[in-house]
Amino acid sequence: MVGAGGDGVVTMGDMLAQAGAREGLNVIKTEAYGPQIRGGESSCVVRLSADPVNAQGDRVDILVVFSWADFARFRGEVLPAPDALVLYEESDPTPREATGVVVGEEAVWVPLPFNRLAKATSAGKNIVTLGILSELFALPAAALRSAIQHKLGKKKTGVLEANLNGFAAGAELAGTLDPALAGRRLSYEKGEPKLLMSGNEACAVGALHAGCRFFAGYPITPSTEVLQFLADWMPKVGGRVIQTEDELSAIGAVVGASYAGVKSATSTSGPGLSLMSETLGLASMAEIPAVVINVQRGGPSTGLPTKSEQSDLWQALWGTHGDAPRVVIAPTDVEDCFHATVDAFNISEEYQLPVLVLSDQSIGQRRETIIASALEHEVIERRLPADLAGTPYARFAETPDGVSPMAVPGMVGGEYQTNGLEHDEQGRPASSHLTHERMSEKRYRKLRPIRDRYHRVRRYGPERARLGIVCWGSSKGPVKEAVLRANEHGESVAAFVPLMMYPFPKHQLQAFLKSVDEVLIVELSYSAQFAKYLRTFMDLPQEKTSIYKRSGGKNLTVEEIEGQILASTSAERVAGDLAEAISAAPLGAAIEGRV
Repeated sequence: MVGAGGDGVVTMGDMLAQAGAREGLNVIKTEAYGPQIRGGESSCVVRLSADPVNAQGDRVDILVVFSWADFARFRGEVLPAPDALVLYEESDPTPREATGVVVGEEAVWVPLPFNRLAKATSAGKNIVTLGILSELFALPAAALRSAIQHKLGKKKTGVLEANLNGFAAGAELAGTLDPALAGRRLSYEKGEPKLLMSGNEACAVGALHAGCRFFAGYPITPSTEVLQFLADWMPKVGGRVIQTEDELSAIGAVVGASYAGVKSATSTSGPGLSLMSETLGLASMAEIPAVVINVQRGGPSTGLPTKSEQSDLWQALWGTHGDAPRVVIAPTDVEDCFHATVDAFNISEEYQLPVLVLSDQSIGQRRETIIASALEHEVIERRLPADLAGTPYARFAETPDGVSPMAVPGMVGGEYQTNGLEHDEQGRPASSHLTHERMSEKRYRKLRPIRDRYHRVRRYGPERARLGIVCWGSSKGPVKEAVLRANEHGESVAAFVPLMMYPFPKHQLQAFLKSVDEVLIVELSYSAQFAKYLRTFMDLPQEKTSIYKRSGGKNLTVEEIEGQILASTSAERVAGDLAEAISAAPLGAAIEGRV
């Protein structure tokens, strides 16, 4: 669905997604818009299925266009299927041949009076369109009406009634159209309702579940929804939210609140994470828990604020001065955002160091169905020392796992000195290189038990495979779908997706690499940050490893991954044919040895 700002395209998508979730369908809803603050164009893609879905889908079966001028902005992003049904505003002056829409001869073009019908009923044309879609494609009419009531029920008198009338008028109009269009009707059995949630909302819910009671943040696309959600819900559980003047203040407030004994977090995107780097070093040095949710967008600088990219990886891993240990977790879908956030708090509290949740716009702002019972996760509380009265207390005492007892202000006998300077076990500043070496080793000692305990990975496909795909984050969805399709067609393909980016589950990856003949690394980073990161600690044989990488701005598609699988299969067949020809030739064995 494509239109201008104010056409209600995203609202229409939300209502379709909500209706599908209430019917027990599996839903993924994505949206796209320009970087302007107000106005401009927007698009929304909704995928509905009775079967599980892993990605937003590459091509749309039904394309709704309110304005061809607005559609031009999304050319190359919103791709109709060759046989797509195109519903467009009949009064739009743009001729069909000038629209730039690439479809097959079997595509069906249907001009409709969206504007005229909306004006006649005093309804939004998005609501009129929902009525048309509901009747044409057997979408759940009752659930759609319920979504309209939920959205507009608090508007002034008459607004809800007018829009329900507009919905009915759209359905009536659809009943007069060519009956052949009804051949695309959705068929499914109603199931248990599902939750519909965005990745940003899932991170916020995860923070609340983990016991976070202080949040400081500065609005920045595409992470602002975390701040907005918690501003509404945190006070209801006795917590506090502060909108600070910038990201410097936000991370400073988080470290201060955590030092005071409260589980604390912030959210940001790439530019804001850059500003937080110095204070993240302070949290590492002072061993203070802190959680940062970073929702990646296209960069560098202001870059592509409303588009996704996987190019903050190096910054998340190493973006501070000095040797500053931290943990980085990368969720792969909306449900993962909940669990990754709870894990982040658990690790941060237990091991007393900063933890970054490395999401991206594709996950953070898309809405996806999940089962409510999936939102369960163990919560670990802060490790506090026992009564310290009358006993010597060393805040940074050496321990086998590197974790020392952390007192909070007000604990009798738990007073200690802390700042950003290197220090001895009592917290007193110490500039000796021997002390610095010993305390650095202590801080890094925490990472091994974290790696051994939290080796979160996803694996798809057979135990032994010809081709193994390694990816991370939001790339999982299209990679998983491509791998499952390939397996259905008899292709020997598997995938490995780590959630723990640092410390990395290298033993699990090593086992995966031994189980495949070739390796394909997939990522949305022009400079191949993920592939280069893997090479810092893994031996990836050049002759059996290939990389598929590109910049962000457009989400990864299943077609792209299938193309890479096909290319690797073709190369294998060519090599096999060559080997067969060589062995069949005179002196084949000698020639083969030279080759």
